[in-house]
Amino acid sequence: MGKVHNPTGEGVRAISSQAKVKAAKIKEAAKVKAAVAAAENGGSKSKPEQPHETETKEDGSSRRNITRKKSDAMTGNYDSRNKKQGGHGKGKWTEVMDGTEEAYAAPSGIIDENDPLYDEAEDTEQYILSSAGGNMNGEKDAIAAKTVYGPMLTLAEFKIRIADICREYFDSADADEVIRSINELKCKEFHAEVVKRAISLSLDEGPRERELVSCLLCCLHPTPLADNDVEEGFRLLLVALDDLSIDIPDAKLMVGSFLARAVVDEVLPPAFLSTQNNDRPGDAVIERAVGLLSREHCTARLEHVWGPGDGRSVAELKTVMDMLLKEYLLSRELDEAAVCVKEMNAAHFQHELVKRGVKIAMEEDGQCEHPTDDKNSSSSATAIDAIAALFSFLVKNAILSEYQVAKGLNRLHKILPDLSLDVPAAPKILVEFEELAREGGCLPSSA
Repeated sequence: MGKVHNPTGEGVRAISSQAKVKAAKIKEAAKVKAAVAAAENGGSKSKPEQPHETETKEDGSSRRNITRKKSDAMTGNYDSRNKKQGGHGKGKWTEVMDGTEEAYAAPSGIIDENDPLYDEAEDTEQYILSSAGGNMNGEKDAIAAKTVYGPMLTLAEFKIRIADICREYFDSADADEVIRSINELKCKEFHAEVVKRAISLSLDEGPRERELVSCLLCCLHPTPLADNDVEEGFRLLLVALDDLSIDIPDAKLMVGSFLARAVVDEVLPPAFLSTQNNDRPGDAVIERAVGLLSREHCTARLEHVWGPGDGRSVAELKTVMDMLLKEYLLSRELDEAAVCVKEMNAAHFQHELVKRGVKIAMEEDGQCEHPTDDKNSSSSATAIDAIAALFSFLVKNAILSEYQVAKGLNRLHKILPDLSLDVPAAPKILVEFEELAREGGCLPSSA
């Protein structure tokens, strides 16, 4: 084994085993020499000659017989941490200079109130400084039992909490619970994220959720969301809109509708659109919002900007269905009618569409008072054919289910006696419609 480079000597025993062996040999030789000298003197009691001090020392040798002063008292090994390192130890790090101020602290942790650097909050040690420029009034954290200056949560934690609150709101539609939850978070500095997060989540949902978000913004303004919070939230949303458009192609159109609806609801000042139009000239979102606000009767129209599927009442849905069916009978546009049915977002209520469609077809061109009138009979048959073709198209495109068609016909059979009073040929027309529905695949053969 070669030589080990250890200039500090740390870990090396102060007296090596070789030095001990050599010292033992010297000691034994001294004893023999003393015995010989005593024999030569004839047994005289004179004091024997003492060998050299370095030779009679218990441990060590003349070369290495002094125990190192810097050795560890417990192990006997050399400890380089006690080395002065030159300059009378001036350049040496000591425990006092280890980066802490504990050595300079006052006795028993008492801080002098007359000290110019005295801080009452530091004296009590009951605070957490969580962010700069935040709320300097301080809030009490029940868990940490300390006063928190600034928001109680980080921005990432706040975003997660707001996303959970919005998803729960989509199910419950309880705006008061949302207000209570936001106030409990105690993060006024991040309130702009509420606007951005709520609208962003609704873009992936249906018209009902978007209508709920529009109503929620009205409830949150002006408290707990101030004017600056709402404006900053929409500004953050416009900045992130390019990324949202990757996953949601219609994001820009929907955000433009949100802007126009917010202005009508007096949540957002109209000057915000003017400012953004100057900062973002030619932006499609701002132009759509301005276009919606420039239309005639824009206030009434923007109240239903999200279409019939925005969670409106049953009476309003029935009115929308009647308008849809009458317009279809005039235009016979299957694609346009299918889009309108999807926008209603009322799959559970489509049996009403079947019922009202057949009823309107029966009443088309007036009551059938003259069954032998060829004009009336052909007109009525034409309306029924058109309605049957519409429902067949909806079923084939998975917009309308066979179950909803069957349920709608069952409801028609229940009101058929009353319907026959106004339309005498109603039973015959209903049987004809059922045959056309089976041919078109709207009803199973056994139905």
